[in-house]
Amino acid sequence: MLAEEIGSALRGSGRTLATAESCTGGLVGDRITMVSGSSEYYKGGVVAYANDVKAEVLQVARTLLAEKGAVSAECAVAMAQGVRKLLKSDIGISTTGIAGPTGGTPEKPVGLVYIALATKDYVAHEKHIFHRDREGNKREAADAVLQLLLKYISQRAIM
Repeated sequence: MLAEEIGSALRGSGRTLATAESCTGGLVGDRITMVSGSSEYYKGGVVAYANDVKAEVLQVARTLLAEKGAVSAECAVAMAQGVRKLLKSDIGISTTGIAGPTGGTPEKPVGLVYIALATKDYVAHEKHIFHRDREGNKREAADAVLQLLLKYISQRAIM
C-alpha cells in the first residue's frame, strides 16, 4: 500500500508531513492516517476548498489567486509551502483542481489537477488531466500526490 511505504520512509528518516487539499477534500489525509502510527510523522492537514481559506489560512497571495487562479501550478506550490510553514512540517504536499462533473472550461477542463510538494529548499509540481467521474478524479489526484511524495522520499533516501 502506497501510504504504508510513505509511512515507513518518513518514520525511518524522522521527517514530518502536512497536507493542503482542495479538490481531494481530505482524501489524501485520510489515506495517510489509515496507517497505524501515522501520528509519528503526519502533522495534519488543511482542506482549503474556498479561496478565502487558501489566502487566509495557507497564505496563498490573493494576487496569485486572481491572476493564475486556484487551479494552477502556482497555487498548488503556494498551498504546499503554506501548509508546511503553518504546521511546521518538513514536507508539505497539496492538491488543487476540478473534480467535476461541472466547473470546467475549455482552458481548465474537468479533471485538471495540479499537485505540489515543498520542503524548505525544494519544490516540485505536476499537472494532470484525469478522465474519470468526480470520485475517480479525486482518487487519481490523491494517488498522484502520494506518488510524487514517495518519489521525493525515495530519491532523498539514496542521496
